Amino acid sequence: MTRSIVFDPFLPDIALIVLAVLAALIILFALMRGLGGWWLRGLSLVVLLVALANPSVEREDRAPLSDIVLAVVDASASQRIADRADQTSAALDRLTAEVAAMPDTDLRVIRVGDAPDNGGTRLMEALAQAMAEEPRARIAGAFVISDGQVHDMAAAPDMPAPMHLLQTGHPQDWDRRLIVKNAPAFGIIGEEVRLTLRIEDQGAVPADAGATAAVTLTLGADTSLTVQVPINQNLELPLKLSHGGMNVVQIAVAPAEGELTDRNNAQIVQINGVRDRLRVLLVSGEPHAGERVWRNLLKSDPSVDLVHFTILRPPEKLDGTPVEEMSLIAFPTRELFMEKIDDFDLIIFDRYRLRGILPGLYLENVRDYVRRGGTVLVAAGPEFAGVESLARSPLGEIMPVTATGRVLEEPYRATLTETGRRHPVTEGLDDGPVEGGWGSFLRQVELLPTEGEVLMNGIGGRPLLVLDRVGEGRIAVLGTDQLWLWGRGYEGGGPQLELTRRLAHWMLKEPELEEEALTGQADGSHVTLERRTVSETPPGDALVTGPDGSEATVPLTEVQPGRYRAEFEATELGLYRVAQGDLASVFAVGPSAPREFETTIASGQPMSGAIDASGGGVLRLAADADFDVRRIGEGRTAEGRGWLGITPRGAFSTQGVTVAPLLPGWLWLVLAAGLIVLAWLREGRFRRPHGPELPRGNGT
Repeated sequence: MTRSIVFDPFLPDIALIVLAVLAALIILFALMRGLGGWWLRGLSLVVLLVALANPSVEREDRAPLSDIVLAVVDASASQRIADRADQTSAALDRLTAEVAAMPDTDLRVIRVGDAPDNGGTRLMEALAQAMAEEPRARIAGAFVISDGQVHDMAAAPDMPAPMHLLQTGHPQDWDRRLIVKNAPAFGIIGEEVRLTLRIEDQGAVPADAGATAAVTLTLGADTSLTVQVPINQNLELPLKLSHGGMNVVQIAVAPAEGELTDRNNAQIVQINGVRDRLRVLLVSGEPHAGERVWRNLLKSDPSVDLVHFTILRPPEKLDGTPVEEMSLIAFPTRELFMEKIDDFDLIIFDRYRLRGILPGLYLENVRDYVRRGGTVLVAAGPEFAGVESLARSPLGEIMPVTATGRVLEEPYRATLTETGRRHPVTEGLDDGPVEGGWGSFLRQVELLPTEGEVLMNGIGGRPLLVLDRVGEGRIAVLGTDQLWLWGRGYEGGGPQLELTRRLAHWMLKEPELEEEALTGQADGSHVTLERRTVSETPPGDALVTGPDGSEATVPLTEVQPGRYRAEFEATELGLYRVAQGDLASVFAVGPSAPREFETTIASGQPMSGAIDASGGGVLRLAADADFDVRRIGEGRTAEGRGWLGITPRGAFSTQGVTVAPLLPGWLWLVLAAGLIVLAWLREGRFRRPHGPELPRGNGT
């Protein structure tokens, strides 16, 4: 029980102040006049003022409260390196036992995992939240069990008691990590882009760690380069993008013996490949209605450089027109087909026939160009069925079809094959045609497929569009020269623009149009796997390898013809690998090397400012696993060899409060009246009068 004096004035504070001033003036006046009872009158005024202030005795019934010790346990990914998890568990058990042995002391344990969005280790926010939930007056200390690599020290709370770090890890720890210091977001296909890399060693690096490390550069899922790179030096790595769209570049450093972890030995860089200009060579065998459509289609795209070669007069036609009037300049056929053929991204033969304009040597060079990675599109007209057909030239060696010699002329509507419904080039093209199908074509060359994939059929189910891969290149054959009817809107038209765009992108090896592909995309921690295939046989399950090396089998479900999908939640940030059959790819959830693994060496430096400000200390668990916790006085040193201290707070709760007047009101009045009477007596009746002295007589 505690007692204290409180005041509950009968008058406003300002009134009491005014009365006190008047009383002081009266006492001063009495003093100046020399009144004998001035001090008694002053005391009476003071008693009256105190009575008006209404002093009371307040009694509190208090119950003592236990002290609270906070333990913030770092459960982030970096705490699972080596034996840190065991150190953390042992330290928490020791702390729990030490606090339990102290009377009136409670332990609150807060576990903190990886922060979302690669926020790193955010222990201070958790500590501040825990303090907000407890009375500040009861907090006797805080213990942080961590490697010390905390990423939110700006949020450290103002501690009313010591904060200590129980540091995991070992003094001999060291680690090697890969840093991508600079990587372009875009790159021009075929031109060199440069990545700036750095391999950095941290911690107690052993003498035999080596001055170089092996770096493997992987583009997509295929290994392309392994080089030795010096340690702790910036390195510019040249790279050429092979295709448009997103190019995934994986860079990995070979793990070194004894390093803490290889989670920070790999990085993923995504570079969007763009074409400076799409160079197209259009070879038209003769003027016809579809030629203008091809030309307008290609010229309408400002990113396309078109070279159009049209044979206006075959050699057997003699009409007397001078050769110099047939063209503005002599067409450089040798330069185009022999010297600069590799400069073209796509070659289109539109109704071309063998007339000796292009010698066989030129066509052999086109064939070899495809095998080296080039692309050719053949738009076949009636000439393809005759003796002058390109199928009878050296180019026919790589064509996926042969011509029967028949040209079918009747209206028909093109349809997709089962493969065509699955293939990215034609997938979904028939979702929104006019009623009854696309507009009709009026002519078709009869083709017999020998290789490749048939995507569209024509008259009587005969092949109309056939695609094939040849060596490193690709070739497509369209069995009609009337695709332009779709562009003119004949009988409702058809998806001419979309079909030709997809054809061009497939031939240019754009990843989103690959018919056999396996991809992984992460949206936060939500991962979507997608498998594209033209086969009607289900591809089976996918094998996903996590950043920590764990493997999981994920079943794929067909969501539409040729597309299989699976979704799951990733449990860790980092680089994932997915494989299914012969296909493999990589993707990253968050960064490939999360913030947790940027600096893996345990250190108390990041927390030193907050620890010093609170009067706490740092204790290495590797050296002092059997530490003690002691009670210390406020302001005393809170750390020593093998021990850390907490400050008892002496907090309490008030069970009840009683208030009683210091004196009853009548007693205040008696005191004041008594003092006034004493003052009157002192100045009047109790003082002998002093009048003038009378003259004495002489006795007579």
